[in-house]
Amino acid sequence: MAALNTAGMPWSKRDRSLPYTYEGWVDILGGRGREPVWDHYFSGTLCGLIECLDEQEIRPQDARIFGVYRKELTALDTEVLVDAAGAWLKRPELCRALEEHYAVSGEECYRGHVEKGTCAFADRDRDGDGPVW
Repeated sequence: MAALNTAGMPWSKRDRSLPYTYEGWVDILGGRGREPVWDHYFSGTLCGLIECLDEQEIRPQDARIFGVYRKELTALDTEVLVDAAGAWLKRPELCRALEEHYAVSGEECYRGHVEKGTCAFADRDRDGDGPVW
């Protein structure tokens, strides 16, 4: 189990430059409704969220992925999270893809996954949860 800070949470959750959590939205109507009806999936790590979605057999094209920074959603480009065949990437390939994307784009929402060989999220639980409405 990861070391917790005095607030009883992983140290990385105190780092405001990293997402506090990750959230996936899936329209349970599959685009057939007048408006989407979202199921929500959560994980403290992006790899945990992707694993949860994959276990639920949710395809990348059917999900919207967000980093949540202190209640503010930042959309992530799903194409960064998939392989050439369009399937979800898994650890460690996912981590490397995020690291490479951050190195090229400089977009902070992709930082920390394997930055310089160290995962900034290593102190977090990788379990995913959902669907939650």
